[in-house]
Amino acid sequence: MDEPPVVMDMSPTVAAYGKVRLKASRGEEMPVGWMIDRQGQPLTDPKRADEGSLLPIGAYKGYALSLIIGLLAGPLNRAAIGRDIVDFVKHPEAATNTGQSVVALSVEAFGPVAEFKRSVDTMVRAIRESPRLPGVERIWLPGEQSHTKRLDRAKNGIPIPPPLRKSLDELARELKIDPVV
Repeated sequence: MDEPPVVMDMSPTVAAYGKVRLKASRGEEMPVGWMIDRQGQPLTDPKRADEGSLLPIGAYKGYALSLIIGLLAGPLNRAAIGRDIVDFVKHPEAATNTGQSVVALSVEAFGPVAEFKRSVDTMVRAIRESPRLPGVERIWLPGEQSHTKRLDRAKNGIPIPPPLRKSLDELARELKIDPVV
């Protein structure tokens, strides 16, 4: 296979909770449409995330997809779902009791692997070479930006935002170990 793998690693919500936490650590507001409060109003202050809910992707179809993924990640794995999930920010000492949903298929069960890889490469190139809307420089496939970022960070290192660096340095001092270089 010549093209990088097509990988879907996503939260079935408009934004993953990790992005909310990142916004909070940077002192940034969230865009309208990520979360709503208990009255259904937009919630843009990430420090108030515990007062609201992340919105599912794709309206009612996204809600159904979110629920099914939640059921696969939660009850199927004997993990928590919904209100039973432990908030690791409020209770850092507690196990988060969250589950994950991973689907793995044996390509060989469906046909020759090399043939599948050629078909995927062909499809990836067709999508990437499709006509673009005005202002669209490139068509990205699922996982492609992460793959590009991984290659860049393997070569150039991982950038650490100043607030994270500060907290890591403080932790290193407490543990009497060298700080991150």
